Amino acid sequence: MLSDRARRDASPQPAVRRAVQGFTLLEILIVVTLIAALSLILLGAMSGGIDGLRMRSAAKELATELRFARAQAIATGSVQRFAIVPDKRSWTGAKNRHGDVPKTLDVKFIGVRQVQTREGEGVVLFFEDGASTGGRIQLRHNNAVWNVDVAWLTGEIGVHRGEAER
Repeated sequence: MLSDRARRDASPQPAVRRAVQGFTLLEILIVVTLIAALSLILLGAMSGGIDGLRMRSAAKELATELRFARAQAIATGSVQRFAIVPDKRSWTGAKNRHGDVPKTLDVKFIGVRQVQTREGEGVVLFFEDGASTGGRIQLRHNNAVWNVDVAWLTGEIGVHRGEAER
C-alpha cells in the first residue's frame, strides 16, 4: 500500500504554479521617463534655465580668450591686449579675435583705468612673463552672476559664480 504522500507525488495532477507579481516593461519605462522629465525641470529651475546656460557658456568663452591672449604674450614675447566694451557686449582679443556676449546678459568690467584707450572700454594687458594688469568681467542675468577674474600678478584666469549685489 502506498502512503498518502506517495499517492500525492504519483498523481498525474499538474503542479500548481505560483503567480509572480512584478512590473511590466511599459510601467518601468513610464516611471523612468517621469523621473527624467522631473530632473530636467528641476535642473533648469536651479541653474537659471537657458539664460543661465548662456551666461556660463559666455563666461567660459571669455576665459578661454583671455587664456589665449596670455599664451600669445608668453609665446611671442610681446604684450597682448584683451578689450571688452560692456555697453556693446563685444570683445577683442589677441590676433584680432573678437566676439559678442549674448544680449540677454549684463556685462560689467572692473579693472585698471590707466590702460584703457577709450571711455567705456575695459582692457586687460598680458605681459611677456604671463603677468597682467588684472581685472574682472562680470556677467549677470537677473540675480545670477558669473565672474571671470584675471589675477594681476600671475595672469591666471578663473571662472566662478558670484553674488548679486543688493
